[in-house]
Amino acid sequence: MNGAPGLRPGVRLVHDPVRGRRALLHPEGVLLLNDTAAAVLRHCDGRRDVRSVTAALAEEYEGVDGAQVGALLADLADRRLLTLDGSGAPAPETTAAAPPGGPVRAPAPLGLIAELTYRCPLQCTYCANPVDLSRYRAELDTGQWLRVLEQARGLGVLQLHLTGGEPLLRPDLKQLIARARELGIYTNLVTSGLPLAAGCAEELAAAGLDHVQLSLQDTDPRRADAVAGIAAHDRKLAAARQFTAAGLPLTVNAVLHRGNLARLGALADRAVELGADRVELAHVQYYGWAWRNRAHLAPGEEQVRQAVRDVAAARERHGGRIEIVHVAADLHGGTVKPCMNGWGREQLAVAPNGDVLPCLAAAQLPGLAVPNAVTDGLAASWHDSPAFNRFRGTDWMPEPCRSCALREVDHGGCRCQAYQFTGDPAATDPACRLSPDHHLVTAPAAAETAAPVPRRLR
Repeated sequence: MNGAPGLRPGVRLVHDPVRGRRALLHPEGVLLLNDTAAAVLRHCDGRRDVRSVTAALAEEYEGVDGAQVGALLADLADRRLLTLDGSGAPAPETTAAAPPGGPVRAPAPLGLIAELTYRCPLQCTYCANPVDLSRYRAELDTGQWLRVLEQARGLGVLQLHLTGGEPLLRPDLKQLIARARELGIYTNLVTSGLPLAAGCAEELAAAGLDHVQLSLQDTDPRRADAVAGIAAHDRKLAAARQFTAAGLPLTVNAVLHRGNLARLGALADRAVELGADRVELAHVQYYGWAWRNRAHLAPGEEQVRQAVRDVAAARERHGGRIEIVHVAADLHGGTVKPCMNGWGREQLAVAPNGDVLPCLAAAQLPGLAVPNAVTDGLAASWHDSPAFNRFRGTDWMPEPCRSCALREVDHGGCRCQAYQFTGDPAATDPACRLSPDHHLVTAPAAAETAAPVPRRLR
């Protein structure tokens, strides 16, 4: 294998004292490394070729196999964590903050979804925020959010998703990003881009922001603005350019639904034009406002099949210039998504009022005593609360999940989806073709209203 391996933009190497391991932090995940992979990466600087990297390793270790080194680097390049063309950066290792008080209990979460506010200038009908937004008007203040970040790092969190609502509406956003960076946590800003003032992108980058995920409703300005509820499309394009000009890695995120699926390929093309590193083409997930508007959003079977073909064509068209991520429509596939990679297993969410949740939509589940970051603390919420232990592991599963060979892969699917369709959060996810309730997801949704209901915080 030829080429000079180096880290892609938006990828960082960190030593995690919680796990005693190195990790590659990247826009949408964390890859925990063994000692061998970490040793190889220390020699990847975007200048030396694979042969030189192997030779440097051979000076430190016995029995270095050049073929295995090449295979590892090729795998990391396939995952789009490294480049091999000399455009990558060296992999200097930083150390995340060590947790106070000694060893951390398992499981240790990797990611925190911080919903800083549910305020938002947009009115998207597919928004996954709770329908009753008035419950969340009282937001954690800066000091409380800073303590959440410190507690999260103490639990083992390595990645922070700053979202909402619109996180740019928080005047303390730069302060939160800077503190996360001090703790060694990777920061991903999920934004509409609308409140982005001139020079703000540079300030966020200087504070330590690692990555931006910018939403785009459509490629047609009129249709895009109709979904957003305001004239937003051109301002989003300007925000994208400001982020990339500041040197921030950019993902364009497009929520796919009946109204824009025909322009899926054009959305990928637009992401390339904007200089994005990734485009995430994600079929709408039916929670919150999206669940309320499902009858108006749900695509037909042929639209879903055509979307798969359009994604393949976009990947062929753009080659390796951009990573095209397709989040399939799980209601149409017969298999279920591993929601949050398992309940209480890898991620947790904190709502604007401090509620601590195993997933973004879990507050709707009946009988779920939701803990709070301020009154209960993050560690007690994650490890000991009934809410996080209710569907942790596999003991709670009914048949056919309990006997399914995939139970450790899909973790039983989505509890919120199961509740919304069946009224029972412990039921088999109806998206699974083996579910006795599978007919509920294949049947047409009944419209509650003549037109989609826009998302509003009253």
